[in-house]
Amino acid sequence: MSGQDFEQLKAAAAELKAEIATYPGTFDISDNFKPGKVEQKIRIREGSRSIGITMRDLARQIRQAFYGEEALRIQRNRDDVKVMVRYANQERTSLAGIEEMRIRTLSGQEIPIEEVADIVPGRAYSVVNRLDRKRTITVISDIDESIGNASVIVNELKSGFLPTLVKRFPGITYDFGCQEKRTSESLDSFKSGYMLALMGIFLLLASQFRSYFQPVIIMMAIPFGLIGAILGHLVMGIDFTIISIFGIVALSGIVVNDSLILIDFINRAIRNGVDVHQAVIESGKARFRPVLLTSVTTIAGLFPLLLERSFQAQFLIPMAVSICFGLLAATVLTLLYVPALYLIVQDVINLISRRDKPVEDGEQITEVRKPAFTVMTTDGKQKANKGKRKEVEKVRR
Repeated sequence: MSGQDFEQLKAAAAELKAEIATYPGTFDISDNFKPGKVEQKIRIREGSRSIGITMRDLARQIRQAFYGEEALRIQRNRDDVKVMVRYANQERTSLAGIEEMRIRTLSGQEIPIEEVADIVPGRAYSVVNRLDRKRTITVISDIDESIGNASVIVNELKSGFLPTLVKRFPGITYDFGCQEKRTSESLDSFKSGYMLALMGIFLLLASQFRSYFQPVIIMMAIPFGLIGAILGHLVMGIDFTIISIFGIVALSGIVVNDSLILIDFINRAIRNGVDVHQAVIESGKARFRPVLLTSVTTIAGLFPLLLERSFQAQFLIPMAVSICFGLLAATVLTLLYVPALYLIVQDVINLISRRDKPVEDGEQITEVRKPAFTVMTTDGKQKANKGKRKEVEKVRR
């Protein structure tokens, strides 16, 4: 917390510490404000200048009385010995020495210090911390992560207590540091880095498939994985941390493999003359086992980490939960929705192409059924497959 008035800062810090103490799991709540030693503060009175006493004269004479003033130096062998003139030790070690002190004016007259100055007891500041030229007090708290969650506490303080505290103490501002500040900085850098990674994945897929739509279909598996990662944390009872986000970033490059296998098989089948609908159906049949094995082997490799209970493994478990559950959900949803998305995109493209190319006068559209594919028998004859498909042909009359 920052401000110019230390009294307000101390009062606000005390209330904030009391509020943090109400959350379960918080302990060792403190701040970095350290009060200094007790001192006597001397303030010159108005009218002292009329008799020739300034704050500079007052400070100089008090220093001479308690620290001393060099009167002369005595040569003793090779050393110079300073002779200091000051009050006796008894007067210098008691408060009465200040209160009974006499100040000499420019005319040489001595008057009591109480006539020209006010002596007020107080405390000095041992350390004054500043940020952007404002005085600051930092409130620090540790937390038992098995009981409380730091992100939840910070969000509740931001939304409720701190805005109210600032209204009651005008001139005070607040900011977060330590773990919260590092987390915010990491998330800000992740945003730009993650967007660059997604752009890289899209460009690689677009260059291979020579299409702008198919990479989007393939990358739809990434939101599917995000759904699984969130559900996995709920099932396992693990808090969603920045390590979980690391796992989601790694998951984004893994989940596209399953949809990539399906789309590649569909494209190959269409190039071989198979109907789109039939190619989509065959892709689910032919690539079900490879897709399933690819995901199961990855999950099996990370599954022992999910069961680990050692202290060293707790740091990596959120990442493993994101990858395992995200990959599991993405595999199931990819087999169901990626073929459907492919057909939807294909229907939209066909609809747009038909609107762009109107039917000319005298042109009639007829439907002709043809076999989906033919099989050559041993005697050299072609045998039509039972599966039929519809083809739309234009017959000009």
